[in-house]
Amino acid sequence: MPDFYIQTKQDLINAVEELGFLPYFAHEIKGFSIEEHCDPKVYFSDQEGVWEWKGPVIQELGCAYGKFFHKKAGFISKKWYPDFANYRRDGYDFDARVDEGLANYNEQYLYDIIASRHSILSKDAKAIGGYVKPKVSGPDQWEPRKGFDTLITKLQMQGYVVTSNFEYEMDKNGNFYGWGIARYSTPEEFFGRKFRNHVYDRTPEESKKRIIRHLKKILPEASEAEIEYFLK
Repeated sequence: MPDFYIQTKQDLINAVEELGFLPYFAHEIKGFSIEEHCDPKVYFSDQEGVWEWKGPVIQELGCAYGKFFHKKAGFISKKWYPDFANYRRDGYDFDARVDEGLANYNEQYLYDIIASRHSILSKDAKAIGGYVKPKVSGPDQWEPRKGFDTLITKLQMQGYVVTSNFEYEMDKNGNFYGWGIARYSTPEEFFGRKFRNHVYDRTPEESKKRIIRHLKKILPEASEAEIEYFLK
């Protein structure tokens, strides 16, 4: 399995660039995750670590981050994300997916909120979309929309949305606090013209085969069945 150990942000950057695909959490392919190759001091602890480095790694590498691997988070390098998106989209851009009846109204509703902006924080997407009650509430019978987390995960799994950064709340003394708030973008916005113009250059099956060849190279001990399952 890949030989890497994460103690610093640069270690994480190097691993994402070298491997191309890097899940956060342990899964069926043993030894292929940040969790299994991370110094405990920078995993869950009081000091800055891999969770705080997510945003800087995204910004420095221009890589994709999101819930890509069986609804769990991880990184995909800029080099490999176009093939990943093409394969997961099955060759459809989102408008074509809607036209073919492959996306329901709720998916289209949230996607349009994100796609109509360069990027948007998750809390703002929830507020604009009516997924949370406004601070100044209206009639008592008003109920927020449901399913934000399920929908945003599905859009990431399908290759239509990425997390483009994480931002933190600031207290009155100017100190950042809490968990990072995800900022979402479409890959077309985040990666720009090169992605838009070339994401469908190959067939989805060709993209899948390229990814499998790459994963076999970096995961020589993994079976083809394990790799196939990882990509679903």
